[in-house]
Amino acid sequence: MTQQDTHVSLAHGNGGRFMRELINELFARHLANPYLDTDTDAAVLPWNPADGELVFTTDSFTVQPIEFPGGNIGSLAVHGTTNDLAVAGAIPKYLSLGVLLEEGLEFAVLERIVAGIAEAAREIGVVVAAGDTKVVRRGEGGGIYLNTSGIGVKDPALDLGIGRVRDGDAVLVSGPIGDHGIAVMLAREQFGLRGDLKSDAASVLPLARELVKLPGLRFMRDPTRGGLATVAHEIVQGSGLGVVLAEARVPVRDSVQSVCEMLGYDPYFLACEGRIVAVVAGDEADRALAAMQALPSGREAAIIGRVQAQPARVILETSIGGERVLEELEDDPLPRIC
Repeated sequence: MTQQDTHVSLAHGNGGRFMRELINELFARHLANPYLDTDTDAAVLPWNPADGELVFTTDSFTVQPIEFPGGNIGSLAVHGTTNDLAVAGAIPKYLSLGVLLEEGLEFAVLERIVAGIAEAAREIGVVVAAGDTKVVRRGEGGGIYLNTSGIGVKDPALDLGIGRVRDGDAVLVSGPIGDHGIAVMLAREQFGLRGDLKSDAASVLPLARELVKLPGLRFMRDPTRGGLATVAHEIVQGSGLGVVLAEARVPVRDSVQSVCEMLGYDPYFLACEGRIVAVVAGDEADRALAAMQALPSGREAAIIGRVQAQPARVILETSIGGERVLEELEDDPLPRIC
């Protein structure tokens, strides 16, 4: 790239000099590590079978605006993919990064996004080992889309899954729900609303590493698209049991609740990007809660419900003493936010 380059052009995706300079002078500069070789099409990764089982995941990210309070699409992609590995009980090791740029994207914005990727990766201890870049014509994309795949390592003795959930288990969440969904919506300044709420986008790896020490841990999930209620429905569908949530115990920030009440949104269906929903044996619920609350990212964790045999539905016990059935999500609760 030259000093005159201020925006992405189609030439930055044509495989020639401009593309090579973009990759080497921007991406490789931020993401440099022993495994990222921009002169090859594949990374050679060391793995010792004695270290554990390999866990693999992939995800794609589109969000508007691409920068929001608490992060950007780059840090979101790293957190989202590594969080999927963490709640599977794995320690993230490697990421691939697929970048789809739109012609006209400012390099200053792209620089901040790649810096966000690098910072998040360093904090977690994961490296971007391979990548790919493409450019589409102006008007054919949302500025930038990302695809990230992740590889982690898991102790083969660790057995997690919805099939392990039992009647009487406790349901916990590591912090307030809905922060990401409302923060992104407020960043768009839609409906004449503004606010200083930040996205909860962050790594859940420290939380997951504490929870896996508990013999009674059954299942973990990060409640991204579809939020807490969708995770509860996954539990119902996968176990054949019911989930009861206590409205008075579910942490929701006042600012999130206020926006939901004004616009008719339901915080139980809003995306979180730095939370864990965990199911543990009932007699280990207090221990699991203490483990999460001992960490900075889990100080507002709460025991929010229980698993019961019947009915096999998601039920919310309301603060006024009634019950409300939380039906499965069908329509988007908000415009796409992750």
